[in-house]
Amino acid sequence: MTKRLWRKIVLYSKLPEMRLFWIFLPLLFLGFFAALTYLPAFFRTSSVLFFLTLAIVVLVNNLQLAKSNLEIKTEHKQFDSIIQNLNSGAIFYDYEFKIGVFNKTAERIFGLRASEILGQIMTPDKARDPKLNLLAQVIYPSLASKMITRSEPGADSQIIDLSFDEPRLELRVFTVKLSGERDMPLGFLKLVHDRTREAGLLRSKSEFITIAAHQLRTPITAIKWSLEALSQNGAISQEDKEMATTGLTAANKLEGMVSDLLDVSKIEEGRYGYNFENADITVFMEKVLTDAAKEAERRKVELFFERPREKSITLRFDPARMGMAMSNILDNAIKYNVENGQIVVKIEKLTDKPLIQISVKDTGIGIPPDQIQNLFKKFFRGENVVKFETEGTGLGLYIVKNIIQRHGGEIWAESELNRGTTVYFTLPTDSSLIPQQEIATFGEE
Repeated sequence: MTKRLWRKIVLYSKLPEMRLFWIFLPLLFLGFFAALTYLPAFFRTSSVLFFLTLAIVVLVNNLQLAKSNLEIKTEHKQFDSIIQNLNSGAIFYDYEFKIGVFNKTAERIFGLRASEILGQIMTPDKARDPKLNLLAQVIYPSLASKMITRSEPGADSQIIDLSFDEPRLELRVFTVKLSGERDMPLGFLKLVHDRTREAGLLRSKSEFITIAAHQLRTPITAIKWSLEALSQNGAISQEDKEMATTGLTAANKLEGMVSDLLDVSKIEEGRYGYNFENADITVFMEKVLTDAAKEAERRKVELFFERPREKSITLRFDPARMGMAMSNILDNAIKYNVENGQIVVKIEKLTDKPLIQISVKDTGIGIPPDQIQNLFKKFFRGENVVKFETEGTGLGLYIVKNIIQRHGGEIWAESELNRGTTVYFTLPTDSSLIPQQEIATFGEE
């Protein structure tokens, strides 16, 4: 313990903060010897004690200062080492958008040296500079042509995906607001993860699935035609007709699975294709419910529609894609409902936001509380749903989520086991809130 303490004292004594003490020490010695030489004997003891106390006080204060500064420098070095060795690009800028940190990974991603960018104030017009164009779009995401938000509105950490064609880059950007003591705002830290290679691998997988699905369509179509012909053939027995009908039903389900896989591949590649137009959402919903009524009646489920207060609400949306999304939500509400159950579809215009909210409430089997967060993930099917209905891909609600997000909306659900589920989603009444372009969603659940 003593040796360790002595080593620390020796270490601190060599630091720049100890210079004042070493300058002051000879003066103390001069004062000490002057007191011994020239002062009367009565004052010598008190003078010696004074100079010794002064020397100890100066030494201790300088050692504490040296210790504190050394610890701060060590922490700074450790922090800088961590930042510089992150696999993600790290960029810090203050409230004046002055760049204060630009690590090695950021240098690689943006093709810039830290010495070129540190101290610069990034303004939106920097996007005109070919060298700074990419960095400007990351700092000001509204400048990017392909951007999708991954975080919830108001979340502490904002997460966005950016896609660039020249150079080919897929970036995920995490933005965190930093504060100092007493919540004094310091600036923003952006962590930039380069997903280009990962997205490329997922794109290859998606292309393989697309090719395989297309190849499956031809034999499935041939099987369907053959089974249809058999089921309508008067020369075969009733038993054979029933077998052909069963086979045709299975072929139709297989064709639906192939279509879902193709849709997911197109969504992930950002080429699902949308045709937006202005239409009355109430009129649109009435048609969707009319189409679903027959299946609901067959399953002994009642459909109700609560219209909005407004006589007409015109939105900009793709009727075909939105019809697919609503049909999927209604199909689940009907399929997993109970006999003599109910479904209530409601449209309301929100007063505090430029949005409408649509809800589909059923009285079905519900979803376990610990699984509700997975409802819109790819290939997810609830444990109780699998027991209730064994067949299904778990892709339908994933496709629905992407359709809603492409329209600038959000989707979520609330459920109570054995009591029912309510699916909510929003759509913007302001068309400027609709994303301008599709963006690839490789790797997203």
